Amino acid sequence: MRRVVVTGLGMINSVGHDKEEAFEAIAKGECGVDIITLFDPEAFSVKIAAEVKNFDPKTVMDPKEVKKADRFIQLGIKAAAEAMADSGIDDSVERESFGVSCASGIGGLPTIEKNSIILETRGPRRISPFFIPSALANMLGGFVSIEHTLKGPNLGSVTACAAGTHAISEAAKTILLGGAERMLVVGGEAAITGIGVGGFAAMKALSTRNDDPKHASRPFDAGRDGFVMGEGAGALVLEEYEAAKARGAKIYGELIGFGESGDANHITTPTMDGPLRAMKAAMKMAGNPKVDYVNAHGTSTPINDKNETAALKALFGGKENCPPVSSTKGQIGHCLGAAGAIEAVIALMAMDRGIIPPTINYETPDENCDLDYVTEGARETQLDVVMSNSFGFGGTNGVVIFRRV
Repeated sequence: MRRVVVTGLGMINSVGHDKEEAFEAIAKGECGVDIITLFDPEAFSVKIAAEVKNFDPKTVMDPKEVKKADRFIQLGIKAAAEAMADSGIDDSVERESFGVSCASGIGGLPTIEKNSIILETRGPRRISPFFIPSALANMLGGFVSIEHTLKGPNLGSVTACAAGTHAISEAAKTILLGGAERMLVVGGEAAITGIGVGGFAAMKALSTRNDDPKHASRPFDAGRDGFVMGEGAGALVLEEYEAAKARGAKIYGELIGFGESGDANHITTPTMDGPLRAMKAAMKMAGNPKVDYVNAHGTSTPINDKNETAALKALFGGKENCPPVSSTKGQIGHCLGAAGAIEAVIALMAMDRGIIPPTINYETPDENCDLDYVTEGARETQLDVVMSNSFGFGGTNGVVIFRRV
């Protein structure tokens, strides 16, 4: 049986432009949520988000190419470049068996919004010729494959907030089945636009704690009132174990289990059953190991946090048997389709550093959310097995489990 390991990591989000800066800030409990600057939020009921500030796409792309790529692609290119550099892979590594598995929940929403306005106000002849290739969700994989000459399978997952995690499992399946020796996983999202924030606000899915942005995202807290939109990207280099070992690669962890399920219940309201089945599937594939830490989906919404807590109790056989759990969305918001990739990077760095990042803004206990959420600050401890959860609209669920090698 082939084995799949992770040899490179990269991320960018509202608290850091690279994995080291971001993880350090997350571990310290720093919060990237603030008043929106990407558009004027004055007329909106929700005026806060976790933006990536001071990002210049010209630092990662040819300036002439920037206009051809939506912001989610630009952020993804940044994270992917970091993961590739971190992996130590050079031009001598064969590219025809090196593919890419990308993820985005929405894709180029800013580009769609902009060109829709152009169509309405200036007519169809003024629509940009770069509109479609810039907006398509799978074009993140397209741009990245060209940048790094990756000629293996070029895949894309567009499964809402589970997309990043599904991109990891799709990449792993490809390697396990012999379709590639290596896969670059990259998830990117940049949906902090008028139509994006307005749409989620219309669903009453977002926190309206506009007067206190830093405490708006509060996973598992009794006062939680919705998630805070975030943006960013995460990237992982996955390799077949023997191939990684042969080139002397640093191995962050082995992907020993993944699970997927569907709620088949409601397009936006999650169940406990779907996430539980995904976690059970991942645990079964992994051989039912002792899990030392769970990076929870933990969105700061009333239903998700309650259901995920109940599912974790059911999975591990009661509250007393659950490992420490934390959600890092209090720090970086909910990065939608990129969340799974970013949070897998965080979970792997937590295992590598022996540091469990905290759940911030947990102030008022909720009787339905009563696990060890690591609320007192980052916790230093030995971690040998970590789990990362992602659940999305449409009732789509994904879970991955990594083990120290």
